Amino acid sequence: MAAADRRHVEHREPAADLNLGLIGNGQIAALVDAQARIVWGCFPDFQGDPLFSQLVDDQDRGYYEIGIDDCVSIEREYLRNTAILQTTLRDSRGGAVRLTDFVPHFWQYGREFRPLMIVRQITHLAGTPRVRVRMRPVCNYGADEVRITRGSNHLRYVSDARVLRLTTDVPIGYILDERAFVPNGTHTLVAASDETLLESPAEVGRRFFEQTRDHWRNWVRTLSIPYDWQQAVIRSAITLKLSTYTETGAVVAAMTTSIPEAAHTQRNWDYRHCWLRDSYFVIRALNRLGATSIMENYLHYIINLVANAEDNTLQPVYGINGEAELTETRAEQLAGYRGMGPVRIGNDAYRQVQHDVYGSVILAITQIFFDERLSHLKDEALFRHLEPLGEKALAHYPTPDAGIWEYRGRERIHTHSVLLCWVACDRLARIARHLDLNEDAERWQKGANEIHAAICDNAWSETRNSFVESFGGEDIDAALLLMNELSFLPADDPRFIGTVEAVGETLKRGDYLFRYAAADDFGAPENAFNICTFWYIEALSAIGRTDEAQHLFDNMLEHRSDLGMLSEDIDPKTGELWGNYPQTYSMVGIINAALHLSRRWEEVL
Repeated sequence: MAAADRRHVEHREPAADLNLGLIGNGQIAALVDAQARIVWGCFPDFQGDPLFSQLVDDQDRGYYEIGIDDCVSIEREYLRNTAILQTTLRDSRGGAVRLTDFVPHFWQYGREFRPLMIVRQITHLAGTPRVRVRMRPVCNYGADEVRITRGSNHLRYVSDARVLRLTTDVPIGYILDERAFVPNGTHTLVAASDETLLESPAEVGRRFFEQTRDHWRNWVRTLSIPYDWQQAVIRSAITLKLSTYTETGAVVAAMTTSIPEAAHTQRNWDYRHCWLRDSYFVIRALNRLGATSIMENYLHYIINLVANAEDNTLQPVYGINGEAELTETRAEQLAGYRGMGPVRIGNDAYRQVQHDVYGSVILAITQIFFDERLSHLKDEALFRHLEPLGEKALAHYPTPDAGIWEYRGRERIHTHSVLLCWVACDRLARIARHLDLNEDAERWQKGANEIHAAICDNAWSETRNSFVESFGGEDIDAALLLMNELSFLPADDPRFIGTVEAVGETLKRGDYLFRYAAADDFGAPENAFNICTFWYIEALSAIGRTDEAQHLFDNMLEHRSDLGMLSEDIDPKTGELWGNYPQTYSMVGIINAALHLSRRWEEVL
């Protein structure tokens, strides 16, 4: 913010942790910290420029705060079964206000209404609280100045690339000067693109709140949830839906970039893109809850990727609009989370060879062929569209790649990658049988059998009584736990049981699981990988060690943020969350573990 535009400046500490609330609408999203500051929010979409970037900055800028002077307590929660966040702030004299934060999302005129808009409402509850609004956006990842222009009922925050308009019934001078005021009733602030509101802020806020609330509650009613841990599953499902980019069907791995996997490690990556592998897990979890429309939308994204892929070769990650090039650069003006830079834009993993992508794509849309609820045409034409991906899997399974963990310094024939190549052929065989394409079914089954035998011959270690992470190796990685989940081996197969035991012995640290123990390009891993702990929970449940599985699950639930979300990683010594947030992988883990461990409704009712 230009110095001349700021008449009241007070130093604010940067966001200290990942105890963040998420609001969004499938077009944009924002993260709200425990002090009711929006500290992360990209425009005009998930991959866009973070106008609110305080989460990874060390300067007094890049946030949007509504606070009260002399605040002594803050309580917050989501409005039940919605993505609407409500925060109550109290001062030492008995004053109190409630903040209601949301991004409008509902059906209007036969289509989803997803405006580039954040609505914040201030409601007076008690006493004479002194409210102060601080709006300090930045532009171009903190590199460009933002100018303020004033209208009769709005402020415009202007840069060369974008204009953010704040329209409100709060006196404009109070916001411009960051001057405290005592609220009267409810005040509404609408931060949006540079367009004039056709109604008063109060009316827009009231109507959009009601319609957004009803939209989310109606969606939640369609979910088939387990009996136990219902609220945890609902919050996870809402978070996953918020992580889907409705316009194209893409699913992002997380909303943030460059939150380090562990302190001072340089393991800082941009996760605001669509990994085909991660997307499969999200789609599968939501399918299990009955939210199949996201899978149908994702299919359109995949079809476009395949249509534009040269020689049907897929990358592991794409942009949310299908961009193939995600060249990795650094935002030099941002210091990073707690000063732990770099802040990266883009992700060079798009250049890597990861053979599991073909199985991941086929897995994600297999249900379309079998689920009679779905309206999408599930015919031979769609099957033929998928076959080239199977051909790629069959051709490349015995060749090295970077693997699921995206090693940047080496390639091997990774067991998980080969496993997903088997999945590609196995599922194509199942689809072909379902479509009565018997010759095709036999051909794909032959390919699946070939790969199955290759894994059993080359990835089994008699010494370790376990499958290992790469052909001919002896290392263990957590992805081996998926062999039962993907139907490669039954849960009672001694080889799977031995693998689960070896993974636990090698990778378990306290109540958490590491993805691997061997040093990689950045040294030995320091923090546990949350999805791996959930994979271990599912595997333990499958082999009958349910008490242990439930103990680990209860522990993971206790270490969520206060609003029920998880990041990518966790410090096994302190329980602190690290890595990009909220991580879709981790939220999937909550859903799957609950489905595995919950009592059935018929047992209880």
